[in-house]
Amino acid sequence: MGVKSLLSKPFAAWVHARQKGWMERPAQAQQQIFHQIMKKAANTAFGKDHYFKDIQSHKDFVQAVPVRDYEGLRPYFDRLKKGEKDVLWPGLPLYFAKTSGTTSGTKYIPITKDSIPNHINSARNALLNYIHETGKAQFLDGKLIFLSGSPVLEQVAGINTGRLSGIVNHHVPGYLRTNQMPSYQTNCLEDWETKLDAIIDETLGQQMTLISGIPPWVQMYFDKIMARTGQHIKDVFPDFNLFVYGGVNFAPYRAKLLESIGRKIDSIETFPASEGFFAYQNQQEDPGLLLMADSGIFYEFIPAEEYHQPNPRRLTLAEVKTGVNYALIINSNAGLWGYSIGDTVKFTSLFPHKLVVSGRLKHFISAFGEHVIAEEVEGALQDAMAEFKEVAVTEFTVAPYVSQNAGASYHEWLIAFDTPPHDPERFAKALNWHLRRRNSYYDDLISGNILDNLKITPLPPDAFQRYMKGQGKLGGQNKVPRLSNDRHLAEGLLEVAR
Repeated sequence: MGVKSLLSKPFAAWVHARQKGWMERPAQAQQQIFHQIMKKAANTAFGKDHYFKDIQSHKDFVQAVPVRDYEGLRPYFDRLKKGEKDVLWPGLPLYFAKTSGTTSGTKYIPITKDSIPNHINSARNALLNYIHETGKAQFLDGKLIFLSGSPVLEQVAGINTGRLSGIVNHHVPGYLRTNQMPSYQTNCLEDWETKLDAIIDETLGQQMTLISGIPPWVQMYFDKIMARTGQHIKDVFPDFNLFVYGGVNFAPYRAKLLESIGRKIDSIETFPASEGFFAYQNQQEDPGLLLMADSGIFYEFIPAEEYHQPNPRRLTLAEVKTGVNYALIINSNAGLWGYSIGDTVKFTSLFPHKLVVSGRLKHFISAFGEHVIAEEVEGALQDAMAEFKEVAVTEFTVAPYVSQNAGASYHEWLIAFDTPPHDPERFAKALNWHLRRRNSYYDDLISGNILDNLKITPLPPDAFQRYMKGQGKLGGQNKVPRLSNDRHLAEGLLEVAR
């Protein structure tokens, strides 16, 4: 055992003990954060506009501060981009995390001196928590790779600006710098395919122990390694034993990734975003993600079915229940107030408060009132693949096909198969049945002959990669929407596949 792995264990025990303290009293931790951030932001432009000094309770806050998305807060963000101080949080942001929005174009999310520890410490603690739970720390003595965006930052009103993963790269602890891969020069490459080839050149022959990234881009890394070496990943990197991921549901990618690796390995799921690091998996046998209740963010939860109503309930952590889809709203020391991040979550347990990410508010199909969400299509596909064990899926998305003829409309599943089903018709029927079982509205529309059964359109294995490349979104933090309520993405994929 090396020095790093040896020293990590007492540090991991200390982090776990501190974590246990707020896990047992999450409501108190949240209440303390609420008062801290309200007090500190009282003299900002936003705080004055919304009478923070008069707010004594969450009920007062709800009356004073509406729920907004990026567009709703854009006037304040635009003032920050002009260099104005004390707008949403005292002073100027330390960084802007630059991210592509589906409706807002490029978004500039502030990260402050007070909020950067949320991103850095939460990622660190996810690993330390794993060490404390399992006793496995040897991965710290090998090479660690984080497949991420470029760390090159630009200046916007004198504020360092770039992708979140690139910003975080500047804060990797010094004791891990000697382990980190790829090199800084390679990480700065913008073209994803060029960068991936360079990463493979650097990592082949190295003692890789931890690999981290968004699953589809990690799979692309694995595919290229296997094509170059003719070996499974376990044979190329025999010491690789920990996979850290986030950004998308791992379930649709799990089978192919494990097949590529060639053996089972431990994994840690995380829930990071440009707006904050919200949760991570703290137990190997429990897929639920522990909500970071003591990390500078005060959370609110709106029942998803109420989100578009005029006055939806805004619940605190003390009021949530398991098994309910909630829109996640944050208020933070980054200066985000009543901010809807667009994700929906579902609690799997209380005390500790653990959740899963169930979908996106804007990613659904409801062309006929069915309101099918990502959790349902991912679950249906996972169930169908469990029946048809030969099937391996590279990527997929679902879109409505609307016909003027009664009963001729349907959901089109565009699936890039790595291994297609032996009987495509039986697989489609199974997939349709599992979706009907998960969504009663969809089931009713099928039964009433309003919708026809779903149709599967198989695509080449690289279709999604080629589409994302054409959109300038290949690699990094970019993700393919699981569902669309229109056919823009579907038609783009079909055009690429022709």
